[in-house]
Amino acid sequence: MEIRRAGHADIPHILDIYNEAVLTTVATFDTVPRTLEQQLEWFEQHGEAYPVVVAEDAGLILGWAAANRYSDRLAYARTAELSLYIRDGHRGQGLGKKLLEAVLAEGKRAGLHTVLSRIVEGNGSSIHIHRQFGFDTVGTMREVGFKFGKLLDVVMMQKML
Repeated sequence: MEIRRAGHADIPHILDIYNEAVLTTVATFDTVPRTLEQQLEWFEQHGEAYPVVVAEDAGLILGWAAANRYSDRLAYARTAELSLYIRDGHRGQGLGKKLLEAVLAEGKRAGLHTVLSRIVEGNGSSIHIHRQFGFDTVGTMREVGFKFGKLLDVVMMQKML
């Protein structure tokens, strides 16, 4: 398995993994699958400053992680928000840790200073992995999401690079 920077050829695979999460999990608060055009636009917004990495094994993209622009206000330019998604059937095998390690290292090389992560409360495995990498819980936003008929809290975590 290889962890590497994502390229344009990876976008359809990133989209497949993301849209599966949209439809079946609360890992994202999107409720409508994205189109390929929307995912391409998302990818183009990253550039060198906000890395996107993928885990690939035998030509199959198993997961991806991204340091996303936190805000379009310039004072936030060195702050990113993390995204991390693993293909269904490949979760719980340590891929999340490898991708998190890689995206944080790439983000630091790109000049990022702090990374934020919003995690739905109750996702203990994601919170645990973040803690292993030095993220601190900085707050809980109560009932900010509504998905699958439930109001959901979000834990905000932060790491200085």
